[in-house]
Amino acid sequence: MANPGAEHSVGEVLADPLDLLYEEPGLARTDLPELLGRAYGGGLGLRSPCLYANFVASLDGVAALGPEGLSSGSAISGREPADRFVMGLLRAFADVVLVGAGTLRATPGHHWTADHVYPAARRAFADLRLSLSRAAAPELVVVTASGDIPPEHPALRRGALVVTTAPGAERLAGLLPASCTVLGFGKGPRLPMTDVLAALSARGHKAVLTEGGPRLLGQLVQESLLDELFLTVSPVLAGRDGTARAGLITGLELLPDRPVWADLVSVRRRGPYLFLRYRFLR
Repeated sequence: MANPGAEHSVGEVLADPLDLLYEEPGLARTDLPELLGRAYGGGLGLRSPCLYANFVASLDGVAALGPEGLSSGSAISGREPADRFVMGLLRAFADVVLVGAGTLRATPGHHWTADHVYPAARRAFADLRLSLSRAAAPELVVVTASGDIPPEHPALRRGALVVTTAPGAERLAGLLPASCTVLGFGKGPRLPMTDVLAALSARGHKAVLTEGGPRLLGQLVQESLLDELFLTVSPVLAGRDGTARAGLITGLELLPDRPVWADLVSVRRRGPYLFLRYRFLR
């Protein structure tokens, strides 16, 4: 592990560390590199295997400004440094980051790595991944039933696993960079997420982080695959007025007939922002 003295100071990593308000006794815990642990307010761990989601939502429950549930995390969070730090920390734990095609299209310059979203902790994130025996960066997995994704996206040029249907694979033939791998499942129109997760497990991936969007999260919930949710509550009102502004889930109705309940297992705070962690009940 790198010498902590050679890293940034805690103040440079996160000016005001997160305050731990509550944590369930016996929660899975990994000792973090000193700078990360002090900034996060303690350790962090995941069960294995684990499919976990990370989202930010407004006070009135908006998680995507739209249209079509496109990612709007930076606008909702106000680019809060603590939210970006937690996003990076959760990516540092992941074998893969799973996103939908809409999220890829909505963030044309993004890379789904810990250091991209929070470069101030780059070295500490690398130390953590080394201690967890992770690859240098999580593998990006893009889910698209139709194959409608931008082949010029820089994250695809770095290499990604694209999971699609047989028609989607035909649409993408010859368009993606050679660094990408395409997996086709069935004729569509929807992808069975159980099969997608099984394919990731067969590739040795146990820690799967999904960052959206709301439609993909809805599919994962519908198939009872989601284990945990990390949710940042941003102190902002987004509002709705004739626009399709999704909450955490779209394309799926649960209440009143099919409630999905969760336990609150961790609460952290930084200023007016809340960082909540839920474990879903089976």
